[in-house]
Amino acid sequence: SAAAPAGRAGLDLAAGPHPVTAPAGEPPAGAGRVLVLEHHDKGLLTMLVHGVTAGLAGPPVEAATALDAPAALEAVAQHRHQCLVVHLDLPDDSGAVLLRALHDAPAHRGVPVLAYHARPLAAGQEALLRAVAGDRPLEILGSLDDLRERIVLHLSADAAGHVVPLARPLPQAAAPGEGFGVGLAGRKVLVVDDDARNVFALTNILELHGLDVVYAENGRKGIETLMRHDDIDLVLMDVMMPEMDGYAATAAIRAMPRYADLPIIAVTAKAMRGDREKSITSGASDYVTKPVDAEDLLHCIHRWLDG
Repeated sequence: SAAAPAGRAGLDLAAGPHPVTAPAGEPPAGAGRVLVLEHHDKGLLTMLVHGVTAGLAGPPVEAATALDAPAALEAVAQHRHQCLVVHLDLPDDSGAVLLRALHDAPAHRGVPVLAYHARPLAAGQEALLRAVAGDRPLEILGSLDDLRERIVLHLSADAAGHVVPLARPLPQAAAPGEGFGVGLAGRKVLVVDDDARNVFALTNILELHGLDVVYAENGRKGIETLMRHDDIDLVLMDVMMPEMDGYAATAAIRAMPRYADLPIIAVTAKAMRGDREKSITSGASDYVTKPVDAEDLLHCIHRWLDG
């Protein structure tokens, strides 16, 4: 599969909805094309789509990432897509902006949209989704596993109309203050792990409870990511990674005065005697083991953020 981030289009959303013209391009016979809307061209949903397309048999599938709503609209205007994958939890509400624009463009109402959300929907989001779902194939997915399955179905189908719609009611907007979300909603966690499967699992757990997630694939990139984001509240640090392991990365973070009090939870599959001590000695605040128990992890995070 080919990966090509769609550039930012420079359109002015403040001026109102932009007309979306009929697509100029067609994928080659038998080939497919999928567009992902999220704020990073190596983001979680992009990783998932590339994993799906790499495993598909048959003609190649073109995959691209749009970094904002204007870029997504430009890509949709230029090419026909077998499906769009839209992240609804973006801070600038790009997903909603795109859905509104598509709703107002009759030429594109047949393009299937897979809208992923990990946080409970706000009332305004739910109303928009119900309106959009009334005139286009729109699937609302709160699970990365479900999203992966639906992408496979859409990219394997002969035509968009050949995919049976997912019969599932729209999720209800959550009441504020449910479960761990009381203290965790809106807090930002950096996940440092080189295994995409672990990243997916941890992100599912965290975003379901209202946490924002950024990630890095090794200790060195984890430090770089931490320094680019001044609003990270906690780090989940895998221990065994290439280039720079979790012990070295934790020690390097602790050597910087600005991060002296930043909670760092070590995550490791090696639950052997001495691992906890080694993690704490390197500067970790706490320690959890793989496979991660969701409730234990959330209790641990809650203790350090709001304990």
